Formats: sequence, structure tokens, C-alpha cells
Amino acid sequence: MEVKIGVQFANRELVIDSQDSSDDIEKAVSAALSGETSVLALTDSKGRRVIVPTDKLAYVELGSPSSSQVGFRS
Repeated sequence: MEVKIGVQFANRELVIDSQDSSDDIEKAVSAALSGETSVLALTDSKGRRVIVPTDKLAYVELGSPSSSQVGFRS
């Protein structure tokens, strides 16, 4: 799942490829925006964590599940 996160006062958006479902990501965003947590924390497909303070979130865009890969396949 491709997730784009807009951060206030940042020139570029954060783009991560996550193994989580869109429902799981939506729940994490909703929890962060409702005040349950002070940060939005997501993990990408390589295990890296992206943590954004909730008060700096501009938008979160959920894309389609990413199934295409770049490179040669055998």
C-alpha cells in the first residue's frame, strides 16, 4: 500500500510503501487525529518506522496496493 503523508512546512511529501492494509493505516491516522496519540507512526515494507507529530500533519493519502516491481523478473 502506497501512503503519501503531507507535512506542514516541508517541501516534499513523505511516501512509504507499507505492508499494512488500508483499514489498519486509516485506524492509525484516525487515532492520531483524535488525540489518542501525539504522533502518527507507520512502518514501511522494509521495517523502517516513519513518525510524524500529529500537529504537523497536512494530509494522508492512501494509494492502491503496490504489486509492481522495478527490474527484471525471471
